[in-house]
Amino acid sequence: MRILVTNDDGIHAAGLDACARIARTFSDDVWVVAPEFDQSGVAHSLSLSDPLRLRQIDERRFALKGTPTDCVIMAVRHLMADQPPDLVLSGINRGQNIAEDVSYSGTVAGAIEGTILGIPSIALSQAFGIKSRENPSYITAETHAPKIIRMLLDEGIPAGIVMNLNFPDRAPDEITGIAATAQGKRDQKLMRIEARRDGRNTPYYWIAFERRVFETSPGSDLRALDEGRISVTPLRLDMTDEPLMTRLALLFEGQ
Repeated sequence: MRILVTNDDGIHAAGLDACARIARTFSDDVWVVAPEFDQSGVAHSLSLSDPLRLRQIDERRFALKGTPTDCVIMAVRHLMADQPPDLVLSGINRGQNIAEDVSYSGTVAGAIEGTILGIPSIALSQAFGIKSRENPSYITAETHAPKIIRMLLDEGIPAGIVMNLNFPDRAPDEITGIAATAQGKRDQKLMRIEARRDGRNTPYYWIAFERRVFETSPGSDLRALDEGRISVTPLRLDMTDEPLMTRLALLFEGQ
């Protein structure tokens, strides 16, 4: 099996090395192509107006001045063009990618691009808490991911589906189970704009998030992590709302 590993936290991220170690439990043919710099929050963006600068670090390990999507395309269409990967692993992200995070995440986007290119792809993210924020550990994801990945591969990942794995901020032996989940929804009042001023009294702003307790929906990725379970969410690339499409077809019929 040939495996491509990428991420959005950058080539020097500890989570990327952990993801590569997970990949090596399946194969010795592991390639790493990751952004030169942190690309968190870039979502599924492409570098269309800037050149892609590729730097080889080691055998089958490369840094690219681009987004996670760029990295997957560079790997599949150039570096590994003679033999494309059989699996794409994107992560392990520093922090969870659940609920609305999925729309912003470069980690999930790396797996999305792999799926678009016809390769089974899995995004992996490790949640952290207030105490573990400065130095998050990836041992929980590294311990449990190989088993889950093997189960998913044996079951078969359908075309057009991205598997999104999230690991709770708990020690490996404190995990309470594995849950097949739906993408959750947060209270959007948690997001705010924080205004500051620099040393010259010029205003600048940060997008900030409040930390407070809110009710999570049963069966959601949010609830799973709250309960100490690993969340496994199948995400569909086709975003068409078929029930509404059917209603619209009736509405527009004969027009």
